[in-house]
Amino acid sequence: MGKSTNFSGQPIFNQLLSFIDKNEVKNIAKRNGAERYVKKFSTYNHLVVMLFAALEGYSSLREVILGLLANAHKLSHLGLSYLVKRSTLSEANLRRTSKVFEEIYLSVYRQHAPSLADSQLSDSDLKRLYIMDSSTLSLFKDILKGVGRNPKQGKKKGGIKAHTLIKASENVPCLVRYSAAARHDHLFLKEAMNLAAGSIITFDKGYVDYEQYEQFTQQSIWYVTRLKDNALYKAQVEYDIPDEADTGVLKDEEITVSYGENKAKEHRARRIAYWDSKNERLFEFITNNFELPAEKIALIYKKRWQIELLFKQLKQNFPLKYFLGDNENAIELQIWAALLANLLITLVRSKVKRSWAFSNLVSLISKQLMNYINVYSFLEDPEKSWLKIIEENNDTYQNSLFPEMKGASF
Repeated sequence: MGKSTNFSGQPIFNQLLSFIDKNEVKNIAKRNGAERYVKKFSTYNHLVVMLFAALEGYSSLREVILGLLANAHKLSHLGLSYLVKRSTLSEANLRRTSKVFEEIYLSVYRQHAPSLADSQLSDSDLKRLYIMDSSTLSLFKDILKGVGRNPKQGKKKGGIKAHTLIKASENVPCLVRYSAAARHDHLFLKEAMNLAAGSIITFDKGYVDYEQYEQFTQQSIWYVTRLKDNALYKAQVEYDIPDEADTGVLKDEEITVSYGENKAKEHRARRIAYWDSKNERLFEFITNNFELPAEKIALIYKKRWQIELLFKQLKQNFPLKYFLGDNENAIELQIWAALLANLLITLVRSKVKRSWAFSNLVSLISKQLMNYINVYSFLEDPEKSWLKIIEENNDTYQNSLFPEMKGASF
């Protein structure tokens, strides 16, 4: 029987780790002093163990160690020369700064970003579009201040908020900042100031900050968001709506929005009223871009839903309901591990021509993580090996005296 090309080589996990440059991990660890006072459990080993936990969906230190023990004979493929203890892993999650995992994630992202680009986005405006939003994870302990009032009975849970920026053409985070859940979103809008001139960023009206909007205008960064119901503005000039414009465009005008102490400052913006006939809903958009057609502004804001789908994808496939530490550093570190796991599987998906639902891909990889399967060959043609076995069986029986016996059942 011939050797199958699907079932050979390295475990799937090792193939995922091939996207990570070990030398770069060492440089990042050295730069952040992450190996100081460390005897065995290096940054790379720590990263491998946390990725193993994220991909397998483990929710406790005990589960992680038992999972490693069950695969002890394969750990050498992953560069693990010894089995970490629960106490060592717990201490590493406390002491090794999450900044190290952040830099490792961004290093992998920057190195492989060209593979993530969506070729379907042919519009140059959408290719320079960024989307910002936040997602909150509840914590069982009051580690970070949660949202809302204290309950009359019991104790209020903590919460961590991940403020995330993605490029619309890539659909993976390119910037993440963490805060207590109670902290207001608009405080993180300044993170977008590092975008190149000409970039477009869209976000919901929870990020309202007119002073920041004015800085965007000064640096030629174009924003698209919704106008708050209580916004104070003055209509200046109403623009004619072209005959070929989308029928949903009801009004297109220049306005000035008052902000600051005693509303003494003004921000020049463009207000677009748009009727969504599908959902029978009126939207009021505000932007500092006066060149793009009104319907394009509406389309850009519609693309904001993409980040909501990303949050849903992360929470469904890497549910962070239980953490391997009860401190802020351990929580951030585990989130970075989940984001990196998501990025690695996204990279695998980008290299496979056959279309796969992301959830199916995660399920397959997590269940076969330590098995010797050529992940790319298998994903391109899962039935190939089975069909080859059937063909070889047919060849075996074709010269048999009793060919009818080849499929006999009892």
